[in-house]
Amino acid sequence: MAFPPGFLDELRARLSLSDVVGRKVALKRRSGSEYAGLCPFHNEKTPSFTVNDKKGFFYCFGCHEKGDVVGFVMKTEGLSFPESVEKLAREAGLEVPRATPQERERSERAATLQDVVEQAARWFQKQLRLPVGRQGLDYLRGRGLSDATIDEFRLGFAPDSRDGLLGALTREGVPLDKLVEAGLVIQPEEGGRKPYDRFRGRVMFTINDRRGRAIAFGGRVMGAGEPKYLNSPETPLFHKGANLYCLDRARVASTKDQPVIVAEGYMDVIALHGAGFTGAVAPLGTALTEGQLGEMWKLADEPYLCFDGDNAGRRAAQRAADRALPLLRPGKSLRFIALPAGEDPDSLIRARGPDAIRRVLELARSLADVIWELETEGKPADTPERRASIKSALLARVATIADGSVQSYYRSEMFERLDKAHRPPPSARWSGGGRRPFGRGAPGPEPAPFPAGTAARLAGADLDSSRQERALLGALIERPVLLHAVFDDVERLKITNPELRRLEIALHEFLSEPPSVEPAAGEIIDEGALEERQLAQHLQRSGLDGVARSARAKARELFREKENDAWLARWRRILERLIARKAAAAHLLEAEQAFAAQSTEENWLHFLAARQHHQEVAASETG
Repeated sequence: MAFPPGFLDELRARLSLSDVVGRKVALKRRSGSEYAGLCPFHNEKTPSFTVNDKKGFFYCFGCHEKGDVVGFVMKTEGLSFPESVEKLAREAGLEVPRATPQERERSERAATLQDVVEQAARWFQKQLRLPVGRQGLDYLRGRGLSDATIDEFRLGFAPDSRDGLLGALTREGVPLDKLVEAGLVIQPEEGGRKPYDRFRGRVMFTINDRRGRAIAFGGRVMGAGEPKYLNSPETPLFHKGANLYCLDRARVASTKDQPVIVAEGYMDVIALHGAGFTGAVAPLGTALTEGQLGEMWKLADEPYLCFDGDNAGRRAAQRAADRALPLLRPGKSLRFIALPAGEDPDSLIRARGPDAIRRVLELARSLADVIWELETEGKPADTPERRASIKSALLARVATIADGSVQSYYRSEMFERLDKAHRPPPSARWSGGGRRPFGRGAPGPEPAPFPAGTAARLAGADLDSSRQERALLGALIERPVLLHAVFDDVERLKITNPELRRLEIALHEFLSEPPSVEPAAGEIIDEGALEERQLAQHLQRSGLDGVARSARAKARELFREKENDAWLARWRRILERLIARKAAAAHLLEAEQAFAAQSTEENWLHFLAARQHHQEVAASETG
């Protein structure tokens, strides 16, 4: 089966290679987007197998196996190329296009359109160097661009002529319908009116796809005129919401650990590249889309969003924050750069040089900071009702985060900030010599407003952590193949139960160097069953077979899925919920102990916030 090249590109772009490989190989992050682990294609004790997410490529320095995400599935699961593509497409939520004559025709048409856009790019570049393009060339040089930079970014000029490009390309044999389909020429719907160039009297910026091929244009008008910037329309080649200006260059830069900086305009991006920040990109005439955020997160875990230092820039930052919140997942977020009022990256670099950008990068704010400021800046909090309103607005934003683990940590963060922000000043706090927090009568020890140990009971009544920890470990014994995919996450539980801790250590020993157990002569046994037998014998030798049986029994109560992927998804959900509940319980216990030690209003409010957070975390679980 033949797949359209664009479909395969989209499939590889949507999938994280380290996620796919991590299901079968225990990967350790080396730096940035590079991981290492034991090669699945030959036996080794020292990791020589590397995975690079940004390049979408794996390679083993031992056996020299290499390939992309499709090749990995083919090699490890024994599937054909079409079978591997279909399997991965289901995971990525993509519909597999069928190799119909229509599909082949579409693919050929896209290749033809790309040739048309390439011809247009060369023509625009040529016009810039002719007398007709003098105004555009003067503008670019006036913005500080050298001739080398102008050529490097393939900048050009569209003369203020109704049919300059149309006439030039039709003389080269390009059909009118292709020029219209590529978004270069407009064909009026009214009968009798002649077609005309879309771009006229504008400096032209060539927009490439992720491979560096010209697919569209952006044009800045010279002098008065609206719109100031005009982009190509949606075409079979160009989808604004799925691309970024200079994405092809940023993909290369990100492999060299360059920061990914998202600016607002084409000139800002070019200025940043000239200053050495070659990971700079820009949206294409739209607010940031989900597709663009996904592209950015493939390049960097925390790209920097750089907005102009004015009200429009602040509104753009708010829209970006709102768009990003539902998409957050562990390790993926945003950093926000607020430029001085009236400045953009281009003007800042020209006035103060690259060091000014480095300084604002160092002062970048987290997404949590931006969310906090959006709901608190300029809003009075001098009454309980107003404080409740701020809290409600913050939690409403946090509730839009789809990932349960990230949402839980955001809730904890916002509760802590609310607690600190709404504490009374020191002079107004209760203390031993002033107004007492509870009770009346003669001075003396005051009773606590709750029986001692309330927090411990609240935290423990619905949180038998050892039971869930036992089930999680038992799930790994049931299906040892999952050990390689998730065992690093077990350490996040910080298991304290002595026998479960021994079991955790034994599993780690098995994972590090599984014992050699050969099947009996003539016995045919699949690899998964052999690994299960090896693990069982290892645990028996460690004196943990009884604990293992108990853990497997607990796992069977919680895990009913047959497919490894579904089993793994439930395992991770239980893990994240347990971590969130343990964190909330620890916070609650700490708050009670602080109040017991010093009965101040500050500590009482802290306890109330911690108790409410614990209750909300517990209530959020659905099994």
